[in-house]
Amino acid sequence: MILVTGATGNLGKATIHSLVDKGIATSDITALVRDETKAADLKAKGVQVRLGDYQDVDSLKKAFHGVDKLLLISSSADIAYRFGQHKNAIDAAKETGVSHLIYTSFEMNDLNQGTATENVQYHAYTAGYLKQAAIPYTVMSNTLYADLIPFLIGKDVLDKGVSIPAGAGKTPFLPLTEMAEALAVVLTTPDHENKEYVIAAETAFSFAEIAAMLSDSTGKTIAYHQPETSLYIAQLVEAGLSADDAAYIARYAKAIAHGEFDTGKSDVKHLLGRSPVRLDDFLRNLYGE
Repeated sequence: MILVTGATGNLGKATIHSLVDKGIATSDITALVRDETKAADLKAKGVQVRLGDYQDVDSLKKAFHGVDKLLLISSSADIAYRFGQHKNAIDAAKETGVSHLIYTSFEMNDLNQGTATENVQYHAYTAGYLKQAAIPYTVMSNTLYADLIPFLIGKDVLDKGVSIPAGAGKTPFLPLTEMAEALAVVLTTPDHENKEYVIAAETAFSFAEIAAMLSDSTGKTIAYHQPETSLYIAQLVEAGLSADDAAYIARYAKAIAHGEFDTGKSDVKHLLGRSPVRLDDFLRNLYGE
């Protein structure tokens, strides 16, 4: 049995969809949720639903009973709680005999020392703890979702231009559906135990290049603006984020500017058996004709 945590989130749902596309029966997929009412669509498809909370180890032990492969999607709780929650899940998996645990980590040059370390260091702690837990593991180090680009670059981009203080830094953005498919491959095929994979596009692009792609796909001239960090935070707050969340995103923008996402690594082609979706094609589907 495969269990997917964070199953009502974007990556969890996409992974379940990809598992079904690969021929896995919904009766062999279990979704871990905190609120069963949010999983009505999954239940309607025949996916098993179990209640569990990263803060409640007993609930996790109960939910993990009979699970062979566990996809541990990183927590979305306040950052201060995330490593502890992941530790709870790993401990529960070990105690209940899970045979393979796949963890969604993060891909940067150095999770322990960088511009956005306070955002991401818990991933390093989790991966380190998992490797010491005596459970066969796979660490999937994900880059930033290409799906985030419209949010990162501001509203009305076709009229106002791309707006993010990311300098000339490049990011190997990858669509969420490609990440989900890579996870599904690892969950359904052999020989992935005790390995680490980088889930990122083969080529990284700057936001100036993204603006040029948008210009090509729309026939408009899309400028690239680099506002001061305070103005960028205000832009994000205007889009609906809290001040703390906006500052969190702004740290990623600064990390992009410093080249911290451009690691030059990708295992996606190896896992999928094909090259990932091209970023210009992805953007054309979002913005172009």
